[in-house]
Amino acid sequence: MLGRISLGMIGIWIGAVLSAVGVLAYGIGNSTLNLVGLFYGVPILLGGAALKSAEVVPATLLEPTTKEVLQVRSAQETPTQAQIRRDVMRYRYGIEAHLDEALSKLGLSPTDQERPVLVGLYEQLSETQRYELVLRFRAPYVSWETWQEKQERMTRFFGPGIVAAVRQVEPKVVDVHLMAV
Repeated sequence: MLGRISLGMIGIWIGAVLSAVGVLAYGIGNSTLNLVGLFYGVPILLGGAALKSAEVVPATLLEPTTKEVLQVRSAQETPTQAQIRRDVMRYRYGIEAHLDEALSKLGLSPTDQERPVLVGLYEQLSETQRYELVLRFRAPYVSWETWQEKQERMTRFFGPGIVAAVRQVEPKVVDVHLMAV
């Protein structure tokens, strides 16, 4: 729950309110409230702004998850799939982008500027009724051939119990299917 709330915005709002109270207290001559408002408000406001600038917003859920998929997910989801889903669906701090480390280790992120960007995700059932977590990337600098070459490596990287498959949705947009086996 806390991961779905922007801590940066909370800090900015609380800091702004406390700072405003401090300024108003200064205007009416209340030195105690003035000190509390300004000594706590300004640092909280600055901390909130710092968090906001280092924030990576949650990925978008591209399609609603059906009840059938939820039932199968509860039975088949691997710990890796669960961790990926939880990580990309919450605010993150101190990273460049969602899955930036994984993309680097897989050789899909030559530089920070060329890194594929996670557009969103969705969950579905495969043709064999297995649970799939699908990650959609916009990758203007990574060729489709490179994604295909890395498919087997993705299967090994994401661990036992998962088969990775890539599908090109449109030019420069790729879906990575992580299917539980």
